[in-house]
Amino acid sequence: MDLKLLEETLDDLGEPGYRFDQVWGWTAKGVASYDEMGNVPASVRAALTERVPFSTLELTDQQVSQIDGTVKALFHTTKDRRPVEAVMMSFKDGRSSLCLSSQSGCPLTCTFCATGTMKFGRNLTHSEILDQALHFRRMRAVDHVVFMGMGEPMMNIDNVLATCAKLPDVGVTNRRTAISTVGWLPGIERLIDEKMPVRLALSLHAPDSELRSQIMPVNERYDMEAVLEACTRYGEKTNRDIFIEYVMLERTNDEIFQAHQLGRLLDPKRFKVNLIPYNPTGSIYDASSRQQIHDFRTVLEGYGLRTTVRVNRGRDIDGACGQLAAKAMADADDPAAADERAAAAIDAAA
Repeated sequence: MDLKLLEETLDDLGEPGYRFDQVWGWTAKGVASYDEMGNVPASVRAALTERVPFSTLELTDQQVSQIDGTVKALFHTTKDRRPVEAVMMSFKDGRSSLCLSSQSGCPLTCTFCATGTMKFGRNLTHSEILDQALHFRRMRAVDHVVFMGMGEPMMNIDNVLATCAKLPDVGVTNRRTAISTVGWLPGIERLIDEKMPVRLALSLHAPDSELRSQIMPVNERYDMEAVLEACTRYGEKTNRDIFIEYVMLERTNDEIFQAHQLGRLLDPKRFKVNLIPYNPTGSIYDASSRQQIHDFRTVLEGYGLRTTVRVNRGRDIDGACGQLAAKAMADADDPAAADERAAAAIDAAA
């Protein structure tokens, strides 16, 4: 729901200020239309139905994993038909975790990630980000969110933080919200100045700067040492652990000597490591073996680092980490125009 349009429309209708809170309250609880908002006058509901679309996104496709029940939704923005994907993962302990997108596509072209192969569209508005969460909230209660879908959240930090401010109404506290970044330093610096106690995750994926630049070109712009220092400052300010995401790529970043490099690089008092089995994306990489991941983890734990191995969910529907690419729309844009938008987005967010 375009919350700015909602507020303007209610003002235009001469409604009292509390009407916005009523409408938003019902929306955040997961109702499917204005008609379900019992304490909102029928005349107001009718006017809103006509003037304020209930969502800024149109659901195009939805898939459910036959393996673990993960749900992946493909949307188009109603404004300009940009593709957006989001994922809901449900767990046996009752948790429902959402993976939300902050951009349509991504301009940063990490070499292992399917989203980076898409033509970049644009930053999403905070209503377009929030509507991803509201779509799944209409299906069931949700309690965790990670900004790890399409796009680099720190390049769209204002709209991401505006979404974080509304997520508690949907059922997700700031402490159960995580923002994942490839190391976009200006966004991390901005987050340090905020008071929201959201979690921070850094996609590191290499133990040294040279290799990281090969895997993730963004490292040439913001070196990993500066990024790790900024992450450390955020952890010290919030007194929260920083999560290090590390995708395991066979014979690229998974050697035992690289585990020792990583162990010496990270402070175990501040960082936790999440090893991610690589999901096929059609890239040049192969996945590390289970044994190699186990041995890598053993070395890290020897340095005192708390280390987990992610259980990948939604692989059979291309809904796992690194697989979001909105394939149905990936080739539907003009390449030159997409490249121009990508360059403009990088310059604007720097």
